[in-house]
Amino acid sequence: GAAWDYQDMVICDQELGVMHVKFPVINFVPWENKKVNPDKWPAPLYKTSVRAGTLSTTGHSTNYVLSLEVDTNHPPNYWVLKGAALLTMLND
Repeated sequence: GAAWDYQDMVICDQELGVMHVKFPVINFVPWENKKVNPDKWPAPLYKTSVRAGTLSTTGHSTNYVLSLEVDTNHPPNYWVLKGAALLTMLND
């Protein structure tokens, strides 16, 4: 999993034994012709922690919302291999 480092303003490793960590509020700003930044982690955002859903006509899971570019001090694949993701809500 992952957490947010409020001092360095990057994603970081979460503390042992912590299941979920709140992420900062996100301000969405629309951009035209946005180019992907390869140095940032494309964090998948899901509606719930159940990372499954039926495939929609676009080929994406109905649980998947979008990917957010998140600042990191690690290579982006570090977070992919950890299976880190953002959630809009918990299933508790």
